[in-house]
Amino acid sequence: MAGVLFDKVIAALIQLPCGAHKADNILNLERNIRVAADSGADLVLLQELHDNRYLCQSEDMACFDKAETIPGPTTKRLGKLAAELKLVVVGSVFEKRAPGLYHNTAVVLDRDGSLAGYYRKMHIPDDPGYYEKFYFTPGDTGFRPVATSIGNLGVLVCWDQWFPEAARSMALAGADMLLYPTAIGWNPQDELPEQSRQLDAWITVQRGHAISNGLPLLTCNRVGMEPDPSGNSSGILFWGHSFACGPQGEILAQAEETEQMLLVEMDLKRIESVRNSWPFFRDRRIDAYERLLLRFDDTDGD
Repeated sequence: MAGVLFDKVIAALIQLPCGAHKADNILNLERNIRVAADSGADLVLLQELHDNRYLCQSEDMACFDKAETIPGPTTKRLGKLAAELKLVVVGSVFEKRAPGLYHNTAVVLDRDGSLAGYYRKMHIPDDPGYYEKFYFTPGDTGFRPVATSIGNLGVLVCWDQWFPEAARSMALAGADMLLYPTAIGWNPQDELPEQSRQLDAWITVQRGHAISNGLPLLTCNRVGMEPDPSGNSSGILFWGHSFACGPQGEILAQAEETEQMLLVEMDLKRIESVRNSWPFFRDRRIDAYERLLLRFDDTDGD
């Protein structure tokens, strides 16, 4: 697998609200991708399930009609844009793999418009407002970076961002950066201190992945209030705050809680120097981690 191909990459993170009309969401998305290209972007990262409102607030059989194949309409549309604008696009698809078999899948379109690869979300939540296990089968693509013309992209999706094992696996497999299309927000009924703690934890855990793996990291979250179509909850207030950080966890750019496009330059040459200074890979005790394969280590003795 090829390593870093660009010394520096200009990335655009497109953070948008999603309305009820798919066509309007797509127009807004494409408009922003063109602005990103005009601004010099080499790479565009889109948010999770960007063409529609977040469908997992309730369990609704009719939502399966929104799924599509890979390749399919979204990869064709994004591939055409990627080829025209000469940039890499990381998008998100509600994938229909077969009848009764669906995934939450990130897709990577290279600068020639080809489908460079895809990643099926491995960790699937099942919480109030995030009933993803109803819709998505856990991924089976493994933690393998997608090779592109700008480098190896360690693409993960949303809930994956809480698991250090996922980021480390991507890094060990040769990722040059970590990317997370995301859809996360607050319950509007939560008190402000709780909302602040959740947001801080979300930012902190991802900065930790960047630090412990010596890699730049990009996360693109949706923004805005989306009602629960079932009416059983207050909906989700997606908190935005998309950000990019460097291999020491330093914040390079961060959005607020509004529609916004971040443009950030990442110096990929720093990966080697940071890893030489902080040689976490050298000092890993791979001989002593076998119990990490247990669900929970409740054994006695040695």
